Amino acid sequence: MADAAPIHVLLAGPRGFCAGVDRAIKIVEEALRQYGAPVYVRHEIVHNRFVVQNLERQGAVFVEELDEIPDDGQPVVFSAHGVPKAVPAAAEARRMFFLDATCPLVSKVHREAEQHHARGRHMFLIGHAGHPEVVGTMGQLPPGAVTLVEDEADARAVQPPPGAALAFITQTTLSVDDTAEILAILQSRFPGMAAPAKEDICYATTNRQAAVKAIAPQVELMVVVGAPNSSNSVRLKEVALRAGCPRAVMVQRGRDLDLALLDGVSRIGVTAGASAPEVLVEEVLARLRERGPVTTEEIVVAEEKIIFKLPAALTAAAPQQA
Repeated sequence: MADAAPIHVLLAGPRGFCAGVDRAIKIVEEALRQYGAPVYVRHEIVHNRFVVQNLERQGAVFVEELDEIPDDGQPVVFSAHGVPKAVPAAAEARRMFFLDATCPLVSKVHREAEQHHARGRHMFLIGHAGHPEVVGTMGQLPPGAVTLVEDEADARAVQPPPGAALAFITQTTLSVDDTAEILAILQSRFPGMAAPAKEDICYATTNRQAAVKAIAPQVELMVVVGAPNSSNSVRLKEVALRAGCPRAVMVQRGRDLDLALLDGVSRIGVTAGASAPEVLVEEVLARLRERGPVTTEEIVVAEEKIIFKLPAALTAAAPQQA
């Protein structure tokens, strides 16, 4: 389609991998390097099939639960989303060598939950039911200690235990704007509710949404590179539409982009969720070039320099299993 009208692409910055995702993937890769295959991973290490399949080719074996793992002494990695306390307890009972790839910013929410509980507070957790991060966070405390609040309707209807002191925590990958609206309702109903010392929605989620907001009013189509089970990626699509972009689509790979969507379009925004590697953004750009000339411009709203250290078990001399 050499005669197609040129397309100008606004690239969101930042986009793609965050520090927590980068650390989680490196944990699996380093465990494979030090201990050899297989390295077992409970659940997808991050929500991206390209990443998962790449690790599988290196020798990672992904399972849903620990009972699928044989007692062969090989490392077991818990995903970046975090796990309920029952999971490491079960691993310890079987004397498994496990590595926790939970994002440190998710672990921060876990510690907050424990501290509020220790102070006798009942917690509201703003998040999405069934998401691994929410399951992991609720699993830090006894049943009934946390009430999940998913949306504004929940915030208006929720009834905490009578007379309970209250606190709130949130999933780290939520829409900043949606969460603010939910929180405003809860705070108007429960003005004494304790808040986190520092906002729970992580820097990467906030920055990626801010970049999309900056681009959305300037483009006719937003392409989000990400997986449908990736909370932060789904939020980017929603944010683009809310911020004034007339159309937004999510693709997992460049080949998934329907070129028919480009008919009559001259300006496109491209971003990627925190679990999508930059190589997939390059695939999308290559796909766009199949149609005709493409120019790119990066719109950067924040610089990210955060790096999270690997677990000591991987940076010290590798322990040998008995």
